[in-house]
Amino acid sequence: MDINIICVLISSFSFFAYTAYYFKSPKMRTEFKRFGLEKFGLIIIALEFLGAVGLIVGLKFNPILIISSFGLAFLMLSGFFVRLNLKDSIWVSLPALFYMVLNTFIFFGSIN
Repeated sequence: MDINIICVLISSFSFFAYTAYYFKSPKMRTEFKRFGLEKFGLIIIALEFLGAVGLIVGLKFNPILIISSFGLAFLMLSGFFVRLNLKDSIWVSLPALFYMVLNTFIFFGSIN
């Protein structure tokens, strides 16, 4: 199996899990309050879900993979800056950074 496909599967399933966790756990909504993004929580989760779907669909239609991976990388970059702005530790901010790098890798792999 190609490394790009593995990365797409890891990223998409992680974002699917994160989306499910948002609806299952009140802790997630509390985090969005702490971020000052309570009003945007559902929009952000919807974008993550659409990005995850786009990654899977993008395995068949490359333009969708390019758009989805770029969008998720940008979303995670934004999330990383929000955490830094709140003075969260690098350890707590690491998942956002990891998924930003992972989706950036997918993006560059898909434009070649």
